[in-house]
Amino acid sequence: MQKFNGDARGPLDGVRVLDLSRLVAGNMLTAFLADFGADVIKVEREGSGDDLRNWREADHDIYWKVYGRNKRSLVLDLKSDAGLATLRKLVRHSQIFVENFVPGGLEKMGLAPDLLLQLNPQLVIVRISGWGQTGPFSHKPGFGTLVEAMSGFAHLNGFADRPPALPPLALADMIAGMYGAAGVLTALRVAEREGRGQVIDLSLFEPIFSTISSEAAKFKLTGEPTMRSGNQSSHTAPRNIYECSDTKFVALSGSMQSMALRIFDTIGRPELKSDARFKTNAARVANRDALDAIIAAFIRERSQAENLALFEAAGVTVGPVCSVGDLMEHPFVKGREAIVELEDADMGSVPMHNIVPRLSASPGGFRRPAPKLGEHTNEILSELDRLD
Repeated sequence: MQKFNGDARGPLDGVRVLDLSRLVAGNMLTAFLADFGADVIKVEREGSGDDLRNWREADHDIYWKVYGRNKRSLVLDLKSDAGLATLRKLVRHSQIFVENFVPGGLEKMGLAPDLLLQLNPQLVIVRISGWGQTGPFSHKPGFGTLVEAMSGFAHLNGFADRPPALPPLALADMIAGMYGAAGVLTALRVAEREGRGQVIDLSLFEPIFSTISSEAAKFKLTGEPTMRSGNQSSHTAPRNIYECSDTKFVALSGSMQSMALRIFDTIGRPELKSDARFKTNAARVANRDALDAIIAAFIRERSQAENLALFEAAGVTVGPVCSVGDLMEHPFVKGREAIVELEDADMGSVPMHNIVPRLSASPGGFRRPAPKLGEHTNEILSELDRLD
């Protein structure tokens, strides 16, 4: 189990972030900054705080424990003059400001971006919304579920004979948070070099759409949107998840011509290399169901461990399908330290992802556990008094 080290410093030490966002996208963005040393101050409401605190499992706020790590909590009443005055003072001494109000919400509070930039001309302002600050949907509240549906992602996800499938997690928010972190660091470099801040207009729609945007080019060429194909691929074959004799599963991909031919040798069917149905990638895609049946029959005769050993020995790209339960003691995860156990006052320790990505010369670190609501209010206000 790892302990938090409050004295640790990261490459973003000295960067203060005011995080007024709630739920996932903003917390994902600021968790990245906090992991690398930024002083992320969660500005929260008295009583309830960030709504992510209410996502609980077995009565534990595990989502907050993971994505609230390395942050501090400040309770402010932003409906009061005193609360707004404190926030404006903090703005003058911060580098980054993150919010995800419905577009126009910041302006109604008297905190329009131009006013914030008057207070601090070098401020980087991140505005997170479902559909962006401009465009015909800018007035609409945006939720990841709606974005995942409208972006084209759900249409591609799942099986052709079943309805479109939403991801089982807040995927649009998570992707937006990662894009947002990249945008912040880009804008921060401009602010530090040129002394000017700016506004980052971060929608949930555009980041997740970027992951499937090649579909637009394909549609222009063919006039047909790609239909979901389960675990298969619309552009390479073979690629699928196959059940083993012990009811476990393996994933296999033959996206390169050389790999597809190697698979045929490994399953004892070298004649398939000259079969017109499977000779080229285009032919394999057109006949992927027939090819899958052949491969599935071979894999079904062996356990997961036997299949993995056989294919790996032949240099075939194959891997196990794992649940998180499988990963907890998996030799790769343990050897790579992809999951870390961090001390926790309620649960003893909490397993969560390690710092991502890994920087060789200026790594991030674990400085503090996710804060209790308002835990650092007095501390932050005392620091603020010393700044002026």
